[in-house]
Amino acid sequence: MIDNSDSNKNKSAHTGSRVAATFQVARAPRNHQNRPKEITAVELPRPTSISTSRRKAERESLRDRAQTKERVRQWASAKSLSFKFYSYSSPLFLFLQFHFQFVFFFHVDAPVIDQQQMANYRTSRSGGGGGGGPMLGGFGFTVRLLASAITVAICFFFALSFFFTSRSHSPHFQANFGFSTGSYGIGSTRRSVLALKSDPLKPRLDQIRKQADDHRSLVLAYASYARKLKLENSKLVRVFADLSRNYTDLISKPSYRALFEIDSLSIDESVLRQFEKEVKERIKATRQMISEAKESFDNQLKIHKLKDTIFAVNEQLTKAKKQGAFSSLISAKSIPKSLHCLAMRLMEERIAHPEKYTDEGKPITPEFEDPKLYHYAIFSDNVLAASVVVNSATKNAKEPWKHVFHVVTDKMNLGAMQVMFKLKDYNGAHIEVKAVEDYKFLNSSYVPVLKQLESANLQKFYFENTLENATKDTTNMKFRNPKYLSILNHLRFYLPEMYPTLHRILFLDDDIVVQKDLTGLWKIDMDGKVNGAVETCFGSFHRYAQYMNFSHPLIKQKFNPKACAWAYGMNFFDLDAWRREKCTEEYHYWQNLNENRTLWKLGTLPPGLITFYSTTKPLDKSWHVLGLGYNPSISMDEIRNAAVVHFNGNMKPWLDIAMNQFKPLWTKYVDYDLDFVQACNFGV
Repeated sequence: MIDNSDSNKNKSAHTGSRVAATFQVARAPRNHQNRPKEITAVELPRPTSISTSRRKAERESLRDRAQTKERVRQWASAKSLSFKFYSYSSPLFLFLQFHFQFVFFFHVDAPVIDQQQMANYRTSRSGGGGGGGPMLGGFGFTVRLLASAITVAICFFFALSFFFTSRSHSPHFQANFGFSTGSYGIGSTRRSVLALKSDPLKPRLDQIRKQADDHRSLVLAYASYARKLKLENSKLVRVFADLSRNYTDLISKPSYRALFEIDSLSIDESVLRQFEKEVKERIKATRQMISEAKESFDNQLKIHKLKDTIFAVNEQLTKAKKQGAFSSLISAKSIPKSLHCLAMRLMEERIAHPEKYTDEGKPITPEFEDPKLYHYAIFSDNVLAASVVVNSATKNAKEPWKHVFHVVTDKMNLGAMQVMFKLKDYNGAHIEVKAVEDYKFLNSSYVPVLKQLESANLQKFYFENTLENATKDTTNMKFRNPKYLSILNHLRFYLPEMYPTLHRILFLDDDIVVQKDLTGLWKIDMDGKVNGAVETCFGSFHRYAQYMNFSHPLIKQKFNPKACAWAYGMNFFDLDAWRREKCTEEYHYWQNLNENRTLWKLGTLPPGLITFYSTTKPLDKSWHVLGLGYNPSISMDEIRNAAVVHFNGNMKPWLDIAMNQFKPLWTKYVDYDLDFVQACNFGV
C-alpha cells in the first residue's frame, strides 16, 4: 500500500506558504506614518485594510511566486541528485577502469606464459623436468575471478547507498516508487551515514518555526499598535499578548525543546507532526483574532487620519483668519479718498473765509450751558460721520430747537467741522464745535492716557508694529490701533469737567444713526446710577471675563467674571451722580495700574466697565441696536423699532466694505445737496 505521508508533507508546506502569503497581504503597509515603532521580535508594518481588487492581485502575485519557488526547488533537487550521482559514481568509474586494466593485463600476458610453459613443458618432457605450468594458469584464473567479485560488491554497495540517500531527500521519488517513511525507527534505519549531518526533516522544522515566529511577531505588532492607539485597557491588547506568549511557551515545552537542540542529529517525525499541529492551531486562532481586530483598527486609523486632516485644515483656517482680520482692519481704519477730499475742501473754504466761520471774539451762546435743554456729546474727527449723527437726531426730534450738540474734534479737523456745521441750519438745533486743545486741564500731568503715550514702550508697541507682530493676536488686533490712545476716545471719562453746568448729557458715537426722538431718555429715573446703557450679554457672551484679565489678583478680587457687559455708542450719563461717585478718580486709579497692559487690553470699554461697575442702569434694548457693522443677521423689524442703530464693527457705512442691506440707513442722512459733497464724488 502507498503511504500518503509525503503528499501530506507537500500539502502542509503548501498550506504554510498560503498562510504566510495571507499574512504578507495583511501586513502590506498603506500608510507608513503610523506604523508601530518598537516591538519585541520583528519590526512589522501596521495592519491596514486592503481592497478586494488589491487582495486578488496580491494573491495572484503570491501564487506566481510560489510556483516559481517550487520550480527552483525541483531544479535544485535534480541538480543535487546529479551532483551526488557524479560524486558517488566517480570513484566507481575509476575502480572499474583499474579493474579492466588489471584484467586486460592478465589477459594479454597469459599467452606469453602459456608459450613459455609449453616450451618448458617440451624441455621437461625431453629432459625430464618438473611441471609448474598448471599451477600458474590456475592462479591467473583465480585473480580474475576475485577482481570481478570485488567489482560487483563495490558497485552494489555504491548503488544501494546512492538509492537510499537520494530517496530520503525527494518526496516525489518515494511517491513514484511506492515507498513510505513509516515510523521513525524504519526511517532512521534507511538513512545512511552520509545523511546524518543534514536531516531531511530539518527544513520542515525550520519552516514551521518560521511560521510561528512570523505570527508571533505579527500579534506583537498588533499589540504595540493597539497601545499606540491608546487601547491599553482594551481586551485586544491582552489577547494579542497572550497569543504571543503562547508561541513562546510552545517552543519552550520540554517535549519540543529537543527539536531545536544544535547537537541533535535526528528528528522524531511524530514529535514534529505534533508540534506542527499545535503551531497551526495557534496560527488559526491568531488569524481569526486579527481578522476581528482589523475592522476596529481600521476605524481607529480613519479617526486618526480625519483628526490630522481637521488639524491641518484648522491651521490653514486660522492663518487665513489672521490675514483676513488684518486686511479687514487695514481697510476699516483707512480713510476713503472721498472723505479725505471733503475734509480738505472744507478746510480750504475755512482758510479762504475765516471771518465767516470763526467764533473767536463772539459771546458764548447761552443755550450751550442751559441745563434745561437736551444736550448731546459727540467726539469725532470724521466730518461726514458727525454731520450724519446731528442731521439724523434733528430730523427725528419733535422739538429740534431744544437740542444742543457739543462736537469736539482735534486741531487738524477743527476748521472743516466749523464749516460743515455752518453750512446748514439743522432745523434750529444748537451746535458747538471745539477742539480738544481748548480744554486746558487735559494734559499729561492730569490725564493718565496722555502720560502713558509718552512712554517709550507704548510707542514701540503701537508705532513700530510690523505685519508679523500685528497678526499674532487677532483677537485683540484692533486694540493695537493707535486711535485707542487718542484723547478723543477718552474724553467720555471727563464729561462732568468739560460741562460743569449740566446735570445730564447723552453721549453718542459718530457711527450711529438716530431714528426716533430721544427726549424720552431724560424722563428715565436713573435710581442714583451714573450710566444708562443697553446690556449686550447673552448666554456666556459679552461677560466681564471676556474684557479683563481675571488671572490678575486685583481684577479677580474686585469684579465678577460673569457680570453682564454693556455697550458704548449711546450712553445717558447723570453728571450729578458722576460727581458724587467720583467716577473720574476711579478711572484714573485703574488706568494708572494698567500702564503695562496687564489688567486689560487697550481700549475704552474695559475701563468703562470697571469705572461704572456698580453704577450702570440697564436700558431697554430698543433704545440701542448694535452690530450693523459686523452682523448681517439682524432683523429689519428690530432695526425699525430701534431709537438708535449702531454701526459698530469694521464695516462702517462710509466704507466700500459696508453691508449693502444696512448702508441706506446711514446714507439717507448724508447731505448730498452740499457742493463740497458733490465735488468729492462721495458715494459714487
